[in-house]
Parts: sequence; structure tokens; C-alpha cells
Amino acid sequence: MSHQLTADVVVVGSGAGGLLAAARAHDLGLKVIVIEKSDRYGGTSAISGGAIWIPNNGESPIADSPAQALAYLQSVTQGQVPDAKLARYVEVSPQVPAYLKTLGVHYYTHPTLSYPDYYPSAPGALASGRTMFVSPMDGRVLGEDFFRLRETHPEYLLLEKIAIDVTEGVQLLAKAKGWQGTLLRLLSRYWTNLGWRRRTYRDCRLANGTALIGGLRKALLDRGIPLRLKTRLTRLTVSHGRVSGVIAEYEGRELQISASKGVVLASGGFEQSQSLRDSYLEQPTMASWSGTPRNNNAGEALLAALDIGADTAFMNEAWWAPTVPMPSVGTPNTVRNIPLFFERGYPHSLAVNRLGKRFTNEANSYHQFGQAMLRDQAATGANLPCWFVFDATFREKYPLAALLPSAVVPDSKLPPGWFDNLLYRADSLAGLADKIGVPTQALEQTVEQFNGYARLGVDAAFGRGGNFHNLYYGDPQHQPNRTLGELHKPPFYAVRLDLGDIGTKGGPKTDENARVVGKDGQPMAGLYAVGNVAGSVMGATYPGAGATLGAAMTFAYVAAEDIARRTG
Repeated sequence: MSHQLTADVVVVGSGAGGLLAAARAHDLGLKVIVIEKSDRYGGTSAISGGAIWIPNNGESPIADSPAQALAYLQSVTQGQVPDAKLARYVEVSPQVPAYLKTLGVHYYTHPTLSYPDYYPSAPGALASGRTMFVSPMDGRVLGEDFFRLRETHPEYLLLEKIAIDVTEGVQLLAKAKGWQGTLLRLLSRYWTNLGWRRRTYRDCRLANGTALIGGLRKALLDRGIPLRLKTRLTRLTVSHGRVSGVIAEYEGRELQISASKGVVLASGGFEQSQSLRDSYLEQPTMASWSGTPRNNNAGEALLAALDIGADTAFMNEAWWAPTVPMPSVGTPNTVRNIPLFFERGYPHSLAVNRLGKRFTNEANSYHQFGQAMLRDQAATGANLPCWFVFDATFREKYPLAALLPSAVVPDSKLPPGWFDNLLYRADSLAGLADKIGVPTQALEQTVEQFNGYARLGVDAAFGRGGNFHNLYYGDPQHQPNRTLGELHKPPFYAVRLDLGDIGTKGGPKTDENARVVGKDGQPMAGLYAVGNVAGSVMGATYPGAGATLGAAMTFAYVAAEDIARRTG
């Protein structure tokens, strides 16, 4: 026997896009219900850095304009995305942080720490200012819903417990001015909160993605918008030529929810479905390589849209990021793949394929690095996986995924089972080559050539460290090029790099109003899609840090506005 609910708008998914769409639709006078298949809300957004890429946001330290931002997006998307959709993003995205502020979620730009655009040579690129960061919040205002918020991963916390935001993390990592005071403040705040400590190990302070999701959830609680967890979409209903609601499953029972005004799909990509990956992605990749929550984004909303005739776009694309398999902190016998977002830019390191040869500029964005892995696999068959190689100097100074620098956690303190299993170590390059199965002579020649580039400060092969994006991710204390350093101090190390992702970016094709487009080329009445469930406004590219959440929330805002305008 099925149970029935009614609403003006049904939102499928509780990530940043879904929660913002729900809040905005409510504020425009619509009755909203949100459903989420997991027992935790927040999705991939909750474990993210929480940043948003917002061009012409009014706070950038570098002058920006809509024309400049549009020129940049047109250049990097290479004609794959209609100009009307790009222009809509440029027009509406600055309204998102302003609206979030009314919900109690505050975004800011940092005068020195704002990330550069990922394609520095493209027309309209900026060296900083388009990426905005979310301010931390006190999670105790969520009440019992605090404990249903998806937790961030331990490696993104100080001492695997204490929440730190992006600016604090950069300051601590670089030991920049004032870092000792910041560290003491964070430690004191956590450990002296005795009442909360008696209740849970989790930090009541929310930062990064959890701060964004926590703030949006508080907005829904304040508005009385229901969020139903453990409620999985099974299909969409269509009446009189328009999408009229959803059929979902809750605890083994069928749940029918009518949507008189519209349905917004905001449920994430399909990266956790191995069958869909095999069907659509251009190279064989494993769901386990993804950096997203396991078993969460499996493509149910995509399949439901396909069942009623939706067209698709960019189904072979993902937000690529190389990942390293590491033991899961706190969960015995479990390995989880962790994305390498910035570590590839540190000196005294390089990446090689299984032929022992470099194949790209390691300091490029994680998405560009992933695309290079795909190209090299197609050309050589010797990538997927490849290897990240570094020496004792790198190991001493820099973190790598969940592996802290040896100055903090020496090799002697690591579990013995890590070595020559997840972390390969040898006293010579020849010994390392033997352990990881690459040709010894090729690896030695590659390192010798790279060391020559490092001494000169110029990478003649791939241009590493030759633009403002590369330099941002290097070590400012290292000269003459902050991303290039010789590999000469033993022992030598390697970790396996898989072609991971932080979500797929293909799905139902949408127009500039986030309406799903059918195979006949016409918008499907009553159906909208935002975020990674939809064909991305960024096409095959990744313009800057926060482009995933920026796009999701911008078109969530657009979708809510469009629903209200068409049915108001």
C-alpha cells in the first residue's frame, strides 16, 4: 500500500543545489518537500571544501566584469555549451552569495588566499578572486539534525577531529605568520568545550562543506521545509504532458509525492554505479577510485529522467581528480581513495606512467591532470594507474592525502602493512622501479632529466611552474621555481594514482533555465535538473575551484525562480 504526499515542488537530493532550490522555492511562496535516499543529508557537498566559483562577485581584489567572465567561459568550454547558458551563469551566479547571506550562510573572498582560475592562459582568466569561501558556523544550532549531517573525512580535520576552514588550513600548512596562535585557538576551543565533548567526538564547529550544508539545513528548519531521509527516487510521474511528481521508496514502502508546480533533480552524478560508468565513460574506470561517498550517487534520477524521454549531455565526462588508495581512518580493513588536489605542485616530486615516463605538467589542476591520464592511456596503454614519485625531502616537508609529513609522523610510526602495499619505499630509484614495476632505466632517465629542469627552474618538457596557477600550489620558500625540486635524497617513495573523480558531470540536458530538455529538443514541462545530475554548464572543463558547487547553486536558484514565474 502506498502513502501519498502533496507539494508544489519536490526536490530530489539534499546537497547544496537541492537545499538551496528548496529554500528559494519556499521563499517564493511554494510548498516544498525534499527527499534524500541516504540516512545522512548533504551528499558530496558536505565533504567538499565548500568553495564556490562566482565571477564578478564584487569582492575580488582583481577587477572583473561579466564580459570578461563570459569570455573566459566561452574560451575554456570551446563551443560545447550554448552561449545563452553560459551568460545565464555569469548573470545569476553573483546573486547566489547574496541570497545565501539572507539564509545565514556567509561567503567571502580572501585578499591573498583566493584560488586562481585553472586555465591561466585563457582570455579573461583571473589570478585570484573568483573563488569564494564559506565561513564556519556553530553546528549546535541544528539540534538533533547535527547528527544526521554527513561528516567530512578525517584527513580534512586537524588531528582527525577539529574542524578547520580553508584559510586556516593554508596558514597552518605553510606555517604562515600567526599560525601558532591559530593552532592554539583551534585546540583550546575544541578541548575546552567539555559539555559537547561528553556527548560526541565530533566538532560542533562546522567548516567548509559541512558549514555550507549546515547553514542551508538550518534555513530549511527555520522555514519548516520537510527533509525526508532514506527516501529513494524510483521513477517520475507524468500527467497531461508534464512531470507531476515522484514515486519513491521508504523503508520498503512505496511513497507517492505529487508536485503541482515542478520536480527539481539535484541528486548528484552516477559515479558510484559501476554499470553506468562502464556504459558512458570513455575509459574503463572503477567506482572505488572515486573520491565521493561510497554507494551514494548511483544515477537513480538520471535513469528516471531517461525513462520519460530526457535527452542527455556530457555523459562521458567527470570532474576528474587523481586519487590515492589509503587506509580509512577509524574503519579497520578499509581502503578509501583520496583525491590529490594540490600535492602534485610541491617540489621534489613527479608523476610517471607505467613506462617510467612523465606525461603531463603535474602542477596543473586535478581535472587537467585526470584528462592527461586519459590521453596517455589512449596513446600508450600504460596509465590508469600511474605513479607519483617523490624523495625524502618531499616526504619530510609535505603532506600527501592522509599521509602527514615525516617531520610530524615519521615512517617508523606508520603501520608496517602500509609499506610496499600502499606506500612504496626504496633506497634507490632502481629499487623503487623494481617494486612498482616500471623499467629501471626509464625511471632513472626521467628523474635525471627532471632534476636538470629543477636546477634551472624551467620545465622544458611540460612547463611546470610556468604560470600563476602552477605557482600558487608550489612552495614559496623553494627557489628558483617553487614547483620544481630535484629528487635526489633517499629513500625514494611512490604511491599509485588512480583516475578518480569528485563526481560525474553528465546527465539530462538542460536549458538556460535549468529545464530538462527532451529528445525532441523541447523543454519537458515541470522537470528541472541541477548540479552533477545534469549535463554540466562547464562542459568538459573545470574553470576554477568551486565551479561544481557554484554551478549547482546558481542553477538551483534559476530553477526555483523559473518554477515560480511559470506557475505563479
